[in-house]
Amino acid sequence: IMMQEIKKRGIIIDCDPGHDDAMAILWALASPNLEIKAVTTVAGNQTLEKVSNNAIRVLTKAKRYDIPVALGAKEPLIRKLVIGGELVHGDSGLEGPVLPQNGFSVSDVSALKLFEKILEESEEKITFVGIGPLTNIAQLLITRPDLKNKIEEIYIMGGGTIGNWTPAAEYNIFADPEAAKVVFNSKLPIIMAGLDVTQKAYITREENEILRGQGNEISVFVAELIDYFSRYHYEVEGFPGCTLHDPCAIAALVHPELFESVQCNVDVEVTGELTRGMTVVDTIDYQKKLFGLEVAHNTKFLKNVHREEFVKEFFKAMKSLD
Repeated sequence: IMMQEIKKRGIIIDCDPGHDDAMAILWALASPNLEIKAVTTVAGNQTLEKVSNNAIRVLTKAKRYDIPVALGAKEPLIRKLVIGGELVHGDSGLEGPVLPQNGFSVSDVSALKLFEKILEESEEKITFVGIGPLTNIAQLLITRPDLKNKIEEIYIMGGGTIGNWTPAAEYNIFADPEAAKVVFNSKLPIIMAGLDVTQKAYITREENEILRGQGNEISVFVAELIDYFSRYHYEVEGFPGCTLHDPCAIAALVHPELFESVQCNVDVEVTGELTRGMTVVDTIDYQKKLFGLEVAHNTKFLKNVHREEFVKEFFKAMKSLD
């Protein structure tokens, strides 16, 4: 009897690489249950040119020349671009390890056109993984609302009940709050890996040596990414390890059992003087309890992660990539 082929879930990774974006892409590549239809880029951690270059080099490193990389927005919907990663990710956006030269060129169609093409041609619904500012995904929802029924879910790394760019806001949401508001109010199922969970998903120095000790090319490469990326987490934020923000969005997709979550309403503050880009997370149903208002539970809010298991699965995925 022939083994039934695993039905792969089609995903689009929309990102701004970024060390943790690179690790998220690699984890998705390692998953036998996922098929990456495209990697699309958005200005954020660095300029559009730099992050797009980084996306291609990461895929080149993984010898995956078959996945198109398409350029998205070089600035937010209505605001000026604030580069997020100079301090954390360095001048190129991916400092640390030696990266290969680009193995292929960017797609000749824009991210938005590629979204449309993939959604129109796919028989199955497509899942989006948004791990940068949400400008590209918002543009799709605004310009082609007719394609919403082709989207399965949107996994997001962004937001939280705490901030890392301002006291109230996480960078990806702060960078383009209007775009984030469009996405959260799209009525599509959203799974949100915010800072509440991503700051618990860290790798210690000792664990990083175990990763390096796996010895395969990708494990060593990722350990070198962590060497550079973790300096900020230790020196500035004082964390016990290197927080793997963006990989949480992929982990939630391939290993949902690693997380604890609550279904609740999330919206985005766009005008607050001190709170621009804050995700307002209502885990207690205040609106309903106080005022009897029915509010959509639009988001699966990840609030905790089983860290040791998370690290084990991540290492296993990196080991499988050579």
